[in-house]
Amino acid sequence: MDLYEYQARDLFAAHGVPVLDAIVADTPEQAAAAASKLNSPVVVVKAQVKAGGRGKAGGVKLAKSPEEAAERAKDILALTIKDLPVRRVMVTQGASIAEEYYFSVLLDRANRTYLAMASREGGMEIEELAHQRPEALARIPVDAITGIDAAKAQEIVDAAGFAEEVKPQIIEVIQKLWTVFQEEDATLVEVNPLIKSGDGKIIALDGKVTLDENAGFRHSLHESLADQDAADPLEAKAKAKNLNYVKLDGNVGIIGNGAGLVMSTLDVVAYAGEKFGGSKPANFLDIGGGASAEVMANGLEIILSDPQVKSVFVNVFGGITACDAVANGIVQAFQLLESRGEAVTRPLVVRLDGNNAELGRQILTEAKLAGLEQVDTMDGAASRAAELAAKGA
Repeated sequence: MDLYEYQARDLFAAHGVPVLDAIVADTPEQAAAAASKLNSPVVVVKAQVKAGGRGKAGGVKLAKSPEEAAERAKDILALTIKDLPVRRVMVTQGASIAEEYYFSVLLDRANRTYLAMASREGGMEIEELAHQRPEALARIPVDAITGIDAAKAQEIVDAAGFAEEVKPQIIEVIQKLWTVFQEEDATLVEVNPLIKSGDGKIIALDGKVTLDENAGFRHSLHESLADQDAADPLEAKAKAKNLNYVKLDGNVGIIGNGAGLVMSTLDVVAYAGEKFGGSKPANFLDIGGGASAEVMANGLEIILSDPQVKSVFVNVFGGITACDAVANGIVQAFQLLESRGEAVTRPLVVRLDGNNAELGRQILTEAKLAGLEQVDTMDGAASRAAELAAKGA
């Protein structure tokens, strides 16, 4: 889960990272009030969107009075930055910037470790710097056990070539940023720029944080950081039902048991759909090892709530959960949905294989569920589901 800048700033402050005072505003009037409260000769009004390049897009502006802050907020709230509408701004104290630096720590999946990156040259051109002069960006692996202690922090600042007079402060700050990374279960903590102010203080002037949602059970407060306005309503509904669901842009609803099988199903449906007007998967939905009537009903309910879905492909390989249990789950799911007034009206293609597959097929045959077809092979079922979706478009 990516955080807004103001949320990252709040996490930094909670862990002792030096930041500037700031207030969030949703309207120009609130921005003016924030500027008055901050009582700073200069404030900065910053667009709150989860995208880089805000400054270049006009999403970061200075203001020297509450009235000017309101005007700047009005302009920024009218922007769309990288297809993201600006709904909120952060008004923060101005800073006298003597130097701009860069620091980040992230999960390095390729090397199965953590990686710290630091540079004496921060700011808006950091991406160009990384490509054109990679030697100016120090890259230091970080052990998951020892993390960034004083010795590792010293190694990082030495590799980045920071001036001796700022090294002690930067060492302290990046250790605190590591604490944010570790204790909040983040996969990315980035500060750009990390500044040296006119009076020589090191301050995190901007922040980007990505949290690992898989660790959400350890952090009750993280749920409040989720962006409800930007969340897909179907994904939010599925999450409330504890379903592993991701909305896609196709017309074939997908239900499978096991992430690997579901991913393969997406591929075969997309391939089959090339013959039928470009039919594509409408979602990823993994019901896991259990296929109870309630789980199956919830999955069908979510998928059928998507108006783009014209057919549904249920692809199950019976293992620990046998196919007869899955078949009974499908039958009961139809009954449950009908009792809720949500009868299944779109075609359903089912492929059962593995443990007790023949018994599962028999159960579905005898149930004579309206609109349900059985196909023995995965490729054949994918092709039929794509064909039905194309006919229903």
